[in-house]
Amino acid sequence: MLGKLLNLGQRKSPWLLHFDCGSCNGCDIETLACLTPLYDVERFGIINVGNPKHADLLVVTGTVNHRNAKVLRKLYEQMPEPRLVLAVGACGCSGGVFRDASNVVGGVDKVIPVDVYVPGCPARPEAIIDGVVAGLAKLGPDNGQGGQS
Repeated sequence: MLGKLLNLGQRKSPWLLHFDCGSCNGCDIETLACLTPLYDVERFGIINVGNPKHADLLVVTGTVNHRNAKVLRKLYEQMPEPRLVLAVGACGCSGGVFRDASNVVGGVDKVIPVDVYVPGCPARPEAIIDGVVAGLAKLGPDNGQGGQS
């Protein structure tokens, strides 16, 4: 019973942690645009947090390189289960235009498992929000508990 209640709370009010692996910051700007009054994801209970131990969802932008791969792995390991990972933008999904650089590992999935890929260069706020909703759908059905997903 408690597990179902926690799962419902996680789907209805996900807390996300945003991590930039290193990019042009286009996807970071679009990710933060989701918090502005135009999109206002906080009305759905989505909160941007700074501590991975409080996060349900890891939103990763930018190309993963050898230095930040360790940090990304550590952040992922600190998040409680069940956890979701969104790779945002062309760089997060595949390495983008930097994929052939010598210091680049590639996309986020080269380091940690990814649940949802949000393509784009940069990814639009609408696509990022859709990615969050798609990720939350992977946590399980609503089961008629009411409210929006």
